[in-house]
Amino acid sequence: MAEAADFQSTSRSPARRWLRRAASGLVSVPLLAGLLYVPSTPPASAAEKASPSRTVDVSLNTLSPTTPVEGDTLTISGTVTNEGKETVSAAQVDVRLGPRMANRGEIDAVAKRSGFAPGDDGAALGGPYSIKIPKLPAGISEDFSIAVPVEKLGLDDEGVYQLGVSLTGRTANTRYDQVLGIERTLLPWQPEATEKKTQVTYLWPLISSTHLSAETGSDDQQTPVFEDDDLAAELAPGGRLERLVALGAELPVTWVVDPDLLATVDAMTRNYQVKDGTERVPGKNQTIAKQWLNSLDKAVQGDQVVALPYADPDLASLAHRGKDVSGSLSHLQPATEVAESTVETILHVKPSVDFAWPVDGAVDPSIIDVATSAGADKVIARNDSIRDELPYTPNAARPIGGGTTAVVADASLSTAFQGDMARAGDSTLAVQQFLAQTLAVTQQQPGKLRSIVVAPQRMPTAAQAQSMAAALRALSAQRWTQPSDLLTAAAAKPDDRATTKVPGARKYPAKLRKQELPVKAFQDMKTTKDTLDKFKVILTMASRVVTPFGNAINREMSTSWRGRAEPASAYRQSVQAHLRDLTSEVQLIEKSDLTLSGRSATIPVTVQNQLLQDVEHLVLRLTSTKPTRLKLNGDGAVAELPVKIAGGHSQSVKFTASANANGPVPMTAQLYTEDGKPYGKPMTFTVKVSEITPTVMLVIAGGFLLLALAGIRMYTHRKRAAARATDVGDPGDDSGDNPGEEPGDEPDAEAQPDTGTETDHRAGGAAARSGDSEQPSDPTPDTGAQSTDPSGQGEKVDR
Repeated sequence: MAEAADFQSTSRSPARRWLRRAASGLVSVPLLAGLLYVPSTPPASAAEKASPSRTVDVSLNTLSPTTPVEGDTLTISGTVTNEGKETVSAAQVDVRLGPRMANRGEIDAVAKRSGFAPGDDGAALGGPYSIKIPKLPAGISEDFSIAVPVEKLGLDDEGVYQLGVSLTGRTANTRYDQVLGIERTLLPWQPEATEKKTQVTYLWPLISSTHLSAETGSDDQQTPVFEDDDLAAELAPGGRLERLVALGAELPVTWVVDPDLLATVDAMTRNYQVKDGTERVPGKNQTIAKQWLNSLDKAVQGDQVVALPYADPDLASLAHRGKDVSGSLSHLQPATEVAESTVETILHVKPSVDFAWPVDGAVDPSIIDVATSAGADKVIARNDSIRDELPYTPNAARPIGGGTTAVVADASLSTAFQGDMARAGDSTLAVQQFLAQTLAVTQQQPGKLRSIVVAPQRMPTAAQAQSMAAALRALSAQRWTQPSDLLTAAAAKPDDRATTKVPGARKYPAKLRKQELPVKAFQDMKTTKDTLDKFKVILTMASRVVTPFGNAINREMSTSWRGRAEPASAYRQSVQAHLRDLTSEVQLIEKSDLTLSGRSATIPVTVQNQLLQDVEHLVLRLTSTKPTRLKLNGDGAVAELPVKIAGGHSQSVKFTASANANGPVPMTAQLYTEDGKPYGKPMTFTVKVSEITPTVMLVIAGGFLLLALAGIRMYTHRKRAAARATDVGDPGDDSGDNPGEEPGDEPDAEAQPDTGTETDHRAGGAAARSGDSEQPSDPTPDTGAQSTDPSGQGEKVDR
């Protein structure tokens, strides 16, 4: 072996020869000789134990084939990197076959082991199955590739073997070879098919974060408005969701779909807008969205599709925090109903909606109750939550009471690809770990058919999806496994020895509990829901508002907000703000104080509707705080009138009022829905009553009497003047003078009519002012009282 040769060469060094001569010359001083004695050649095991086996990083980039059979040649390629500060000389890369793993626990331990262990890592194959590297400077990497016929590995019984690649070399501070770095992986060895194969159900999740807002355009199509356009990168070639669809199309998987993702991508296939600060810009990724949906439609045909409740609500947050807020659980049933119709409409397949999937499969009794409250009778859990104390892996399905089946996924297999799979070395190790675990499951009870489920992370990266696909392709030979689907796994006969007890709330992982949505989140949802319920009753086309806001509330409960508290809060606030803006489009117009100068008049109150649809089922209530001074509609302090306004218009609602005494009267106008709930803010103004008293009436009557007497006098005066003019015109009178006209009289036939006309105008003006209750401050109504026919075009608002 190379190590032995190196040890022999060190025994011939000058320093050691000098020490030997010195020791033999000091036989008379045995104690000193014993202190000075140095062994000529350190044992190989001692050298390896003392070696700094993490000086060089060894990475295994490829291992092919991943599940070899007899006659194959195993090719191992990778990279060695000197992470130390000294140059490594006389380096050699070797393949080492370790022992056969006895159980799944030993397989897990391989990944956690660090440093070189001679007894566990096996001997180097050496010879033609090693690569020599004369010099490896600090910080430098070298690639390697070693091909080894399988028969040279010395594989005996079927099972999982540890396979290692090490780098042996020396540095300036060491005078003999040491193992300076090693990487271990696992090699499943099952050349022939087993009699009983383990049925493996692999869930393939299509889930994303929230991108669609509650806002829509003002057009008839209600153009959707997106919070951002980031989803396009996931759908584009090479993106996360594109890779999941392309890879899943070739694999035997069960698709687990969030219907909100489908609805969002479907909205992108048409015209859509994207928020850009305070503006909206047109979206431009329709083609990418169409291509992705078409690919998905083809991929799922013939496969099983499981639809989660709309927007994938966080069941644990609902169970632990939402139950304290009334109405929170009521969202689940509608979310399940819309999920089924959404998937069937877009993908043209009928999905199963019988499954609930809590985060990481962690459950407790309250989570089970919430998960099944919307009709699901199967809960996808994980065996690090529902634990079994068994020497083998039981079937995934087991009854947990109340007609509910827990489908318990294998935790080790489900978390196999949660790391950073972007590095080839990490991906290779994860794939081999996954394959080794599946073979170990089959060999636990070779004569018994079992069914297991793999539930990976909800949103795998593109690299993680590639690694998952590589592992499933390696199992395609079906030598120890065969593919299955989730419905089949849920219907498998439960193992009699498997636990059916759901762990208590105290055993729920603290790490997951810290990520849950806070109670404040569910309080915000309740506020939005209450406002929406009050708003929709006045709308003639309620679905234009109820649907986008109902879906937005579902998105506020999504599991995708875990660990993202600030974005989650910002989304909830934006939904609330937009709904408040819409509700404020139906409002009372502020009114200035007015004066009533008669015993009876009308008080107009203007209601404005800036929505694009008609509103109805509203009641305007006007309240007089001093009914003894001013009564409304003859009934007293309160008067009500129904309101119905066309979209984009306003309406003046007029109340009759009767005054009994002078003085100011504060008034309050408030809109109500027909069920008596206040709508919008109240509006207050003051009516100043200035009643006309009997004394004033006498003065006015006296004035009219004087005017009448003056008119009579003018009439008499004119008559006399006319008679005198007739006498002057007598043919017998040649004097030419008017004998009836006295010297001091002035003719006023032209002045008097002007005086009479001015009096008439003033009287008419006073009468008009007395009977007109409209004030200059009131907006000019464009629709008559209680009329739905607009008399003028109002202002329309983009909503």
